[in-house]
Amino acid sequence: MNEQGTCEPSTKERDRAPALQDHDDLIAAAEHAIGRSTHWFTSQQHADGHWCAELEGDTILESEYVLLLAWLGEEKSEVARKAACYIRSKQQADGGWSQFPGGQLDISVSVKAYLALKLTGHDPDADYMQRARVAIRDHGGADAVNSFTRFYFALLGQISFEQCPAVPPEMVLLPNWSPVNIYRISAWSRTIFVPLSIVWAHQPVRQIDDRCGIRELFLQEPCNWPPLMSPGKHSGLVAAAWRTFFRTVDSTMRLAERWHIRPLRLRALQAAETWMLERFEASDGLGAIFPPIVWSVVALRCLGYSVDSAEVQECLQQLNALIIEEDDMIRLQPCKSPIWDTAITLRALAATDSPPPDAMTRCVDWLLSKEVRQSGDWCGNVKAEPAGWFFEYENAFYPDIDDTIMVMMGLREAHGVCAMGATGSGVLFGDRNSQGKELTSEKDSRPLSRHAPSRQERIDAACDRALQWILAMQNHDGGWGAFDKDNDLEFLCHVPFADHNAMIDPSTPDITARVLEALAQFDLAVGHFAVDRAVRYLRKTQEADGSWFGRWGVNYIYGTWQVVSGLTRIGVPREDAMIQRGVEWLLDHQQPCGGWGESARSYDDSSLAGQGTVTASQTAWALLGLIDAGLESHRAVRRGIQFLIDQQQADGTWHETEFTGTGFPRVFYLRYHMYPMYFPLLAIARWKQAFLSLPSSLTSPP
Repeated sequence: MNEQGTCEPSTKERDRAPALQDHDDLIAAAEHAIGRSTHWFTSQQHADGHWCAELEGDTILESEYVLLLAWLGEEKSEVARKAACYIRSKQQADGGWSQFPGGQLDISVSVKAYLALKLTGHDPDADYMQRARVAIRDHGGADAVNSFTRFYFALLGQISFEQCPAVPPEMVLLPNWSPVNIYRISAWSRTIFVPLSIVWAHQPVRQIDDRCGIRELFLQEPCNWPPLMSPGKHSGLVAAAWRTFFRTVDSTMRLAERWHIRPLRLRALQAAETWMLERFEASDGLGAIFPPIVWSVVALRCLGYSVDSAEVQECLQQLNALIIEEDDMIRLQPCKSPIWDTAITLRALAATDSPPPDAMTRCVDWLLSKEVRQSGDWCGNVKAEPAGWFFEYENAFYPDIDDTIMVMMGLREAHGVCAMGATGSGVLFGDRNSQGKELTSEKDSRPLSRHAPSRQERIDAACDRALQWILAMQNHDGGWGAFDKDNDLEFLCHVPFADHNAMIDPSTPDITARVLEALAQFDLAVGHFAVDRAVRYLRKTQEADGSWFGRWGVNYIYGTWQVVSGLTRIGVPREDAMIQRGVEWLLDHQQPCGGWGESARSYDDSSLAGQGTVTASQTAWALLGLIDAGLESHRAVRRGIQFLIDQQQADGTWHETEFTGTGFPRVFYLRYHMYPMYFPLLAIARWKQAFLSLPSSLTSPP
């Protein structure tokens, strides 16, 4: 690894690559690494059994929080000042701000950061502010920002709402059978759309002092700004026709708004308010994510709710819960990830030889307590009993496919370990009898009462419900999306509001493949109707170079790992050309130090696929795919394992500052602070298990 942390394929780097340890030494080192990592996880577990690490995004979170506070008249507050200090600390050498460390200047991120700094009293003549101005103007100025940024400008009187795309609340009234309605857009867009439609209808403005404004960033008058457009790859005559159509519709709606032609407005606003308030229940705020919570505050104030009302205070408290304070700065998380972190940690610990039984028991109980048992937005075109799991602490209206299958696999794998007596107790998750005494045998773990199902019965029932829900959520193309079924109307990606590049929730290779991995644990295999449809979908979506796109992780390493693992586990022969091409792609992108890495820049430029700073999380992903493909004894895999072992720190963790999680490709990326903890543990434990199970004649490197 060079001084910049990257592994570049040069002769000099190859000469510095560490010598590969022999089998026995590598196994011993793996055992030591597993032990250190396991100890770290047990020390980090919350008392109720779950894990949750920081989820980091870029500075749009802190900037938008400051802009909300400014709209509420609190831009000089201590919390706003501390958020601005954090924003200032993330300014890049070029004067702007990016979506991820090392990324190029992003105009919307940068303009919001600049405005937040001015609002909180930063001197516009300061060197860093001057550099920011030059950089922003060189990249198109405020004229080039996206639709969400324009709405913030309008709230603070920098532009008119005329320069914002139309977000009509009347859309809430459209029935589910309508070709276009709020349930045909993605769940995350839906939870933003509804409160934002209330804001668009009322168009509230707090006029800030001109000295705090950003007119100096305007290259042209706002009425001459370029049209909004999705950053996705939508080209051709059909895409151009849809863009023209929706711009015409947008202009017509804004004209009708100007002329007060809105006969259904009152009814629509009442429906939007009801919809929004209903989804506050059993949730960490609307959608349990930052953007809709912010817009909920503004929407409620537009509807006449006072700042002191229970509803507004609940939203503000949910935002405060996302704050992390350090020294003289604060930063905000886009949401929290406890279900995701806990489920993957459970899987990683279950893969070890000696998973800590108490930690496993408490973890399983906590996950069972979070099962969704009420209907949500998904049920409009799905006939299934409510089931599954969400991502955050509470988000009952929005269980998602990925968390559900990850929990299912965690519960099944933990059961397998305990049932085989790996804990040394023979107890299924530490069941207790009516006197609270822990049971000590398989025989004693049978249900003690019809009215008190055992833990294993509860696991089986929850997983059975989730399995039926997952199968019912399969899309018509054979794949799975994240939150909804058949949420794939491509033409909606051309509405002016869709420039966040996530207007719909179609099938993706990574989630589809992980579903297959989960189904394999529940005795489904090739030959099952749903499985065969999914395999065809994955065959169709393989890239020309053998990789697969990664929607929810960066990027082709993530997608290719997941598909190779899903296909092999569900029973597609490892010799299948599709799998072999994926394996070859992973092998070809190993870097000289033994690891793998890829930058989020590959979403903008696919020629950068599989290239970037080596990370522990992405190395683990590649290894997991290769191990499932049967390459546990391959020299490349052993080099990757040795890289992870060598990079582990004394406390059992791995250092990683890169953003390897994806929110919206080309728009918003994430750094899961626990990714470099549980994925390397899972990879090392899986490798050790697979390698030791091979006959000795097969353990020599090819």
